[in-house]
Amino acid sequence: MKAARLHGPKDMRVEDVPEPPSPQPGDVLIRVKAVGICGSDLHMYEDGRIGDTEYEKPLTLGHEFMGEITAVGEGALDGNFQPLKVGQRVAVDPATPCYHCEMCEAGHPNLCPNHTFYGVYPDDGALQECMIVHGRNCFPMPDNVSDGAGTLLETLGVAIHASDLAKFRVADSVAIIGCGPVGLLILALAKHAGAYPIYAFDKFDWRVEKARQWGATEAWNVDEVDPVKVLNEASHGRGVDIAIEAAWADHSIQMAADMARPGGRLVLVGIPGDDQLHMKHATARRKGLTIRMARRMKLTYPRAYKVVESGMIDLDDLISHHYPLEEAPKAFEDNDHYIEGAHKIIIDI
Repeated sequence: MKAARLHGPKDMRVEDVPEPPSPQPGDVLIRVKAVGICGSDLHMYEDGRIGDTEYEKPLTLGHEFMGEITAVGEGALDGNFQPLKVGQRVAVDPATPCYHCEMCEAGHPNLCPNHTFYGVYPDDGALQECMIVHGRNCFPMPDNVSDGAGTLLETLGVAIHASDLAKFRVADSVAIIGCGPVGLLILALAKHAGAYPIYAFDKFDWRVEKARQWGATEAWNVDEVDPVKVLNEASHGRGVDIAIEAAWADHSIQMAADMARPGGRLVLVGIPGDDQLHMKHATARRKGLTIRMARRMKLTYPRAYKVVESGMIDLDDLISHHYPLEEAPKAFEDNDHYIEGAHKIIIDI
Protein backbone atom coordinates (compact mmCIF):
# COMPACT_ATOMS: atom_id res chain seq x y z
CA MET A 1 0.00 0.00 0.00
CA LYS A 2 1.02 3.65 -0.33
CA ALA A 3 2.22 5.97 2.42
CA ALA A 4 3.72 9.46 2.52
CA ARG A 5 6.87 9.28 4.63
CA LEU A 6 9.15 12.03 5.86
CA HIS A 7 12.82 11.14 5.37
CA GLY A 8 14.23 14.46 6.54
CA PRO A 9 13.32 18.17 6.66
CA LYS A 10 11.15 18.93 3.60
CA ASP A 11 11.90 15.48 2.18
CA MET A 12 8.54 13.71 1.92
CA ARG A 13 8.14 10.74 -0.42
CA VAL A 14 5.12 8.66 -1.39
CA GLU A 15 6.25 5.04 -1.40
CA ASP A 16 5.14 1.47 -0.90
CA VAL A 17 4.97 0.08 2.63
CA PRO A 18 3.74 -3.28 3.97
CA GLU A 19 0.06 -3.83 4.61
CA PRO A 20 -0.86 -3.78 8.31
CA PRO A 21 -1.59 -7.09 10.07
CA SER A 22 -4.96 -8.15 11.45
CA PRO A 23 -5.99 -6.08 14.48
CA GLN A 24 -5.19 -7.38 17.95
CA PRO A 25 -7.81 -7.47 20.74
CA GLY A 26 -9.08 -3.98 21.44
CA ASP A 27 -7.79 -2.60 18.12
CA VAL A 28 -9.35 -1.96 14.72
CA LEU A 29 -8.07 -1.74 11.16
CA ILE A 30 -9.24 1.35 9.31
CA ARG A 31 -9.08 2.47 5.72
CA VAL A 32 -7.89 6.05 6.13
CA LYS A 33 -10.09 8.44 4.19
CA ALA A 34 -8.96 11.97 5.09
CA VAL A 35 -6.04 13.61 6.92
CA GLY A 36 -5.63 17.27 7.85
CA ILE A 37 -2.28 19.06 7.88
CA CYS A 38 -1.59 20.64 11.26
CA GLY A 39 0.87 23.32 12.27
CA SER A 40 2.72 20.77 14.40
CA ASP A 41 3.09 18.58 11.29
CA LEU A 42 4.75 21.56 9.62
CA HIS A 43 7.28 21.77 12.46
CA MET A 44 8.27 18.17 11.75
CA TYR A 45 8.30 18.88 8.02
CA GLU A 46 10.42 22.04 8.31
CA ASP A 47 12.78 21.22 11.17
CA GLY A 48 12.89 17.44 11.41
CA ARG A 49 11.58 17.64 14.96
CA ILE A 50 8.89 19.11 17.17
CA GLY A 51 10.18 20.50 20.44
CA ASP A 52 12.92 18.09 21.46
CA THR A 53 11.35 15.07 19.72
CA GLU A 54 13.27 14.09 16.57
CA TYR A 55 12.65 11.18 14.23
CA GLU A 56 15.45 8.69 13.68
CA LYS A 57 14.00 6.88 10.65
CA PRO A 58 11.40 7.69 7.96
CA LEU A 59 8.17 8.75 9.65
CA THR A 60 4.58 8.81 8.41
CA LEU A 61 2.95 12.04 9.57
CA GLY A 62 -0.74 12.71 10.10
CA HIS A 63 -2.61 12.98 13.42
CA GLU A 64 -5.80 14.75 12.33
CA PHE A 65 -7.65 11.93 10.62
CA MET A 66 -10.67 9.75 10.13
CA GLY A 67 -11.39 6.52 8.32
CA GLU A 68 -13.69 3.57 7.84
CA ILE A 69 -13.34 0.41 9.92
CA THR A 70 -12.53 -2.65 7.82
CA ALA A 71 -11.71 -5.18 10.57
CA VAL A 72 -12.37 -5.31 14.32
CA GLY A 73 -10.20 -6.97 16.93
CA GLU A 74 -11.79 -8.96 19.72
CA GLY A 75 -13.52 -6.80 22.30
CA ALA A 76 -12.77 -3.49 20.57
CA LEU A 77 -14.79 -0.67 22.16
CA ASP A 78 -14.89 2.96 21.04
CA GLY A 79 -14.16 6.07 23.11
CA ASN A 80 -17.71 5.91 24.48
CA PHE A 81 -17.19 2.23 25.45
CA GLN A 82 -19.53 0.94 22.76
CA PRO A 83 -18.72 -2.01 20.44
CA LEU A 84 -17.12 -1.03 17.14
CA LYS A 85 -18.36 -2.45 13.84
CA VAL A 86 -17.01 -2.93 10.33
CA GLY A 87 -18.22 -0.13 8.06
CA GLN A 88 -18.34 2.60 10.70
CA ARG A 89 -16.73 5.92 9.89
CA VAL A 90 -14.67 7.05 12.87
CA ALA A 91 -12.66 10.10 13.85
CA VAL A 92 -9.52 9.08 15.72
CA ASP A 93 -8.00 10.72 18.77
CA PRO A 94 -4.26 10.49 18.03
CA ALA A 95 -3.14 10.40 21.68
CA THR A 96 -3.00 7.17 23.67
CA PRO A 97 -2.30 7.73 27.38
CA CYS A 98 -1.32 4.86 29.66
CA TYR A 99 -4.51 5.30 31.76
CA HIS A 100 -2.64 4.20 34.91
CA CYS A 101 -0.23 6.98 35.92
CA GLU A 102 -0.81 9.81 38.38
CA MET A 103 -1.76 12.29 35.65
CA CYS A 104 -4.18 9.90 33.95
CA GLU A 105 -5.87 9.02 37.21
CA ALA A 106 -6.12 12.72 38.09
CA GLY A 107 -8.04 13.35 34.86
CA HIS A 108 -5.17 14.82 32.85
CA PRO A 109 -4.42 12.20 30.17
CA ASN A 110 -2.94 14.89 27.92
CA LEU A 111 -0.12 15.19 30.47
CA CYS A 112 0.56 11.45 30.62
CA PRO A 113 4.36 10.95 30.57
CA ASN A 114 3.91 7.48 29.08
CA HIS A 115 1.62 8.35 26.18
CA THR A 116 2.06 7.56 22.49
CA PHE A 117 0.80 9.71 19.63
CA TYR A 118 0.02 8.77 16.04
CA GLY A 119 2.27 10.77 13.73
CA VAL A 120 4.95 11.64 16.31
CA TYR A 121 8.10 9.52 16.41
CA PRO A 122 8.30 6.60 16.91
CA ASP A 123 4.61 6.04 16.00
CA ASP A 124 3.52 6.40 12.38
CA GLY A 125 0.53 8.56 11.56
CA ALA A 126 -2.30 8.44 9.05
CA LEU A 127 -0.77 9.48 5.73
CA GLN A 128 -1.16 5.89 4.53
CA GLU A 129 -3.96 3.90 3.01
CA CYS A 130 -4.66 1.65 6.02
CA MET A 131 -3.56 1.51 9.64
CA ILE A 132 -4.22 -0.16 12.97
CA VAL A 133 -5.61 2.10 15.72
CA HIS A 134 -6.81 1.48 19.24
CA GLY A 135 -10.56 1.10 19.49
CA ARG A 136 -10.72 3.43 22.48
CA ASN A 137 -9.30 6.21 20.31
CA CYS A 138 -12.21 5.90 17.84
CA PHE A 139 -15.37 7.99 17.85
CA PRO A 140 -18.10 7.02 15.34
CA MET A 141 -19.07 9.91 13.09
CA PRO A 142 -22.64 11.01 12.36
CA ASP A 143 -23.72 10.69 8.72
CA ASN A 144 -24.07 14.47 8.37
CA VAL A 145 -20.40 15.11 9.19
CA SER A 146 -18.17 15.07 6.11
CA ASP A 147 -14.87 13.20 5.95
CA GLY A 148 -12.96 16.48 5.93
CA ALA A 149 -14.88 17.81 8.93
CA GLY A 150 -14.09 14.54 10.71
CA THR A 151 -10.39 15.36 10.60
CA LEU A 152 -11.12 18.75 12.16
CA LEU A 153 -12.71 17.23 15.25
CA GLU A 154 -9.14 16.88 16.55
CA THR A 155 -8.45 20.55 15.82
CA LEU A 156 -11.71 21.52 17.49
CA GLY A 157 -10.71 19.43 20.50
CA VAL A 158 -7.50 21.44 20.83
CA ALA A 159 -9.52 24.66 20.64
CA ILE A 160 -11.97 23.43 23.28
CA HIS A 161 -9.11 22.59 25.64
CA ALA A 162 -7.52 26.01 25.09
CA SER A 163 -10.91 27.63 25.72
CA ASP A 164 -11.25 25.68 28.96
CA LEU A 165 -7.89 27.10 30.05
CA ALA A 166 -8.99 30.61 29.05
CA LYS A 167 -12.17 30.36 31.16
CA PHE A 168 -14.22 32.69 28.99
CA ARG A 169 -16.99 34.55 30.79
CA VAL A 170 -19.79 36.66 29.37
CA ALA A 171 -18.39 40.05 28.29
CA ASP A 172 -14.75 39.08 28.85
CA SER A 173 -12.59 40.91 26.33
CA VAL A 174 -10.32 38.69 24.27
CA ALA A 175 -7.36 39.08 21.91
CA ILE A 176 -6.38 36.16 19.68
CA ILE A 177 -3.06 36.21 17.85
CA GLY A 178 -3.09 33.69 15.00
CA CYS A 179 -6.16 33.03 12.86
CA GLY A 180 -5.27 29.61 11.55
CA PRO A 181 -7.78 26.81 12.15
CA VAL A 182 -7.11 26.56 15.90
CA GLY A 183 -7.25 30.33 16.41
CA LEU A 184 -10.47 30.65 14.42
CA LEU A 185 -12.09 27.82 16.35
CA ILE A 186 -11.08 29.44 19.65
CA LEU A 187 -12.59 32.67 18.33
CA ALA A 188 -15.87 30.92 17.52
CA LEU A 189 -15.99 29.25 20.93
CA ALA A 190 -15.25 32.54 22.69
CA LYS A 191 -18.08 34.21 20.82
CA HIS A 192 -20.51 31.42 21.72
CA ALA A 193 -19.42 31.74 25.35
CA GLY A 194 -20.44 35.41 25.29
CA ALA A 195 -16.98 37.01 25.20
CA TYR A 196 -16.97 40.60 23.91
CA PRO A 197 -15.20 42.35 22.34
CA ILE A 198 -12.98 39.86 20.49
CA TYR A 199 -9.92 41.20 18.67
CA ALA A 200 -8.02 39.04 16.17
CA PHE A 201 -4.59 39.33 14.57
CA ASP A 202 -2.80 37.48 11.78
CA LYS A 203 -0.19 38.15 9.09
CA PHE A 204 -2.28 36.94 6.14
CA ASP A 205 -5.12 39.07 4.82
CA TRP A 206 -7.40 36.12 3.98
CA ARG A 207 -7.14 34.89 7.56
CA VAL A 208 -7.89 38.35 8.91
CA GLU A 209 -11.00 38.45 6.72
CA LYS A 210 -12.03 34.97 7.85
CA ALA A 211 -11.73 36.11 11.47
CA ARG A 212 -14.15 38.94 10.74
CA GLN A 213 -16.54 36.49 9.06
CA TRP A 214 -16.35 34.22 12.09
CA GLY A 215 -17.32 36.98 14.50
CA ALA A 216 -14.27 39.01 15.49
CA THR A 217 -15.26 42.48 16.67
CA GLU A 218 -12.23 43.74 14.76
CA ALA A 219 -9.25 42.10 13.11
CA TRP A 220 -5.92 43.40 11.84
CA ASN A 221 -2.92 42.28 9.80
CA VAL A 222 0.08 42.44 12.17
CA ASP A 223 2.34 43.55 9.31
CA GLU A 224 0.19 46.59 8.58
CA VAL A 225 -0.34 48.00 12.09
CA ASP A 226 1.33 48.13 15.48
CA PRO A 227 -0.74 45.34 17.07
CA VAL A 228 -0.24 46.37 20.70
CA LYS A 229 -0.94 50.01 19.89
CA VAL A 230 -4.21 49.34 18.06
CA LEU A 231 -5.30 46.97 20.82
CA ASN A 232 -4.58 49.58 23.47
CA GLU A 233 -6.49 52.17 21.47
CA ALA A 234 -9.45 49.83 21.05
CA SER A 235 -9.47 48.98 24.77
CA HIS A 236 -8.81 52.58 25.89
CA GLY A 237 -5.49 51.54 27.41
CA ARG A 238 -6.91 48.76 29.59
CA GLY A 239 -5.86 45.71 27.62
CA VAL A 240 -7.94 42.54 27.41
CA ASP A 241 -9.06 40.09 30.05
CA ILE A 242 -7.73 37.13 28.05
CA ALA A 243 -4.92 37.09 25.49
CA ILE A 244 -4.39 33.92 23.46
CA GLU A 245 -1.33 33.13 21.34
CA ALA A 246 -2.25 30.54 18.70
CA ALA A 247 0.31 31.47 16.08
CA TRP A 248 4.08 31.33 15.62
CA ALA A 249 5.06 31.39 19.31
CA ASP A 250 7.98 33.74 18.70
CA HIS A 251 7.72 37.49 19.38
CA SER A 252 3.96 36.92 19.26
CA ILE A 253 4.10 35.63 22.86
CA GLN A 254 5.43 38.97 24.10
CA MET A 255 2.82 40.66 21.93
CA ALA A 256 0.05 38.70 23.64
CA ALA A 257 1.48 39.44 27.09
CA ASP A 258 1.56 43.16 26.23
CA MET A 259 -2.11 42.99 25.23
CA ALA A 260 -3.31 41.40 28.47
CA ARG A 261 -4.57 43.68 31.22
CA PRO A 262 -3.06 43.62 34.72
CA GLY A 263 -4.36 40.50 36.41
CA GLY A 264 -5.36 39.02 33.05
CA ARG A 265 -4.91 35.54 31.61
CA LEU A 266 -2.42 34.53 28.95
CA VAL A 267 -3.02 31.23 27.14
CA LEU A 268 -0.18 29.86 25.00
CA VAL A 269 -1.24 27.42 22.28
CA GLY A 270 1.35 27.86 19.52
CA ILE A 271 4.55 25.79 19.42
CA PRO A 272 7.83 27.68 18.84
CA GLY A 273 10.15 26.41 16.14
CA ASP A 274 13.23 26.95 18.33
CA ASP A 275 11.62 25.34 21.42
CA GLN A 276 12.20 28.56 23.39
CA LEU A 277 9.76 30.82 25.23
CA HIS A 278 10.42 34.49 24.41
CA MET A 279 8.80 36.92 26.86
CA LYS A 280 9.93 39.66 29.21
CA HIS A 281 9.75 38.46 32.78
CA ALA A 282 8.85 41.99 33.91
CA THR A 283 5.71 42.08 31.76
CA ALA A 284 4.23 38.95 33.30
CA ARG A 285 5.45 39.77 36.82
CA ARG A 286 4.33 43.37 36.99
CA LYS A 287 0.95 42.56 35.50
CA GLY A 288 0.55 39.48 37.68
CA LEU A 289 -0.55 37.45 34.67
CA THR A 290 -1.92 33.94 34.96
CA ILE A 291 -0.15 31.94 32.24
CA ARG A 292 -1.65 28.68 31.02
CA MET A 293 0.13 26.36 28.60
CA ALA A 294 -2.13 24.33 26.29
CA ARG A 295 -0.95 20.73 25.91
CA ARG A 296 -3.03 19.21 23.09
CA MET A 297 -6.47 18.37 24.52
CA LYS A 298 -8.17 16.15 27.05
CA LEU A 299 -11.49 14.33 26.94
CA THR A 300 -12.85 16.70 24.30
CA TYR A 301 -14.08 14.49 21.44
CA PRO A 302 -17.61 13.97 22.85
CA ARG A 303 -17.94 17.74 23.35
CA ALA A 304 -16.57 18.42 19.86
CA TYR A 305 -19.28 16.16 18.41
CA LYS A 306 -21.97 18.14 20.24
CA VAL A 307 -20.57 21.41 18.92
CA VAL A 308 -20.73 20.13 15.34
CA GLU A 309 -24.08 18.34 15.63
CA SER A 310 -25.68 21.45 17.12
CA GLY A 311 -24.61 23.53 14.12
CA MET A 312 -22.68 25.84 16.42
CA ILE A 313 -19.62 25.68 14.16
CA ASP A 314 -19.34 24.72 10.48
CA LEU A 315 -16.05 22.84 10.23
CA ASP A 316 -16.34 22.49 6.45
CA ASP A 317 -16.04 26.27 6.18
CA LEU A 318 -12.43 25.96 7.35
CA ILE A 319 -11.42 23.56 4.58
CA SER A 320 -9.75 25.46 1.75
CA HIS A 321 -7.84 22.82 -0.26
CA HIS A 322 -7.93 19.11 -1.04
CA TYR A 323 -5.02 17.00 -2.34
CA PRO A 324 -4.80 13.25 -3.08
CA LEU A 325 -2.25 11.13 -1.18
CA GLU A 326 -0.01 11.04 -4.26
CA GLU A 327 0.36 14.82 -3.96
CA ALA A 328 1.06 14.89 -0.21
CA PRO A 329 4.58 16.34 -0.75
CA LYS A 330 3.06 19.22 -2.75
CA ALA A 331 0.34 19.71 -0.12
CA PHE A 332 2.98 20.11 2.59
CA GLU A 333 5.09 22.38 0.42
CA ASP A 334 2.08 24.58 -0.36
CA ASN A 335 1.03 24.70 3.29
CA ASP A 336 4.60 25.48 4.34
CA HIS A 337 4.56 28.46 1.96
CA TYR A 338 1.05 29.49 3.06
CA ILE A 339 -0.38 29.65 -0.43
CA GLU A 340 -3.08 32.25 -0.97
CA GLY A 341 -6.33 31.37 0.76
CA ALA A 342 -4.96 28.43 2.76
CA HIS A 343 -6.85 27.60 5.94
CA LYS A 344 -7.10 23.85 6.45
CA ILE A 345 -5.56 21.59 3.82
CA ILE A 346 -7.00 18.08 3.62
CA ILE A 347 -5.27 15.08 2.05
CA ASP A 348 -7.87 12.64 0.69
CA ILE A 349 -6.83 9.00 0.69
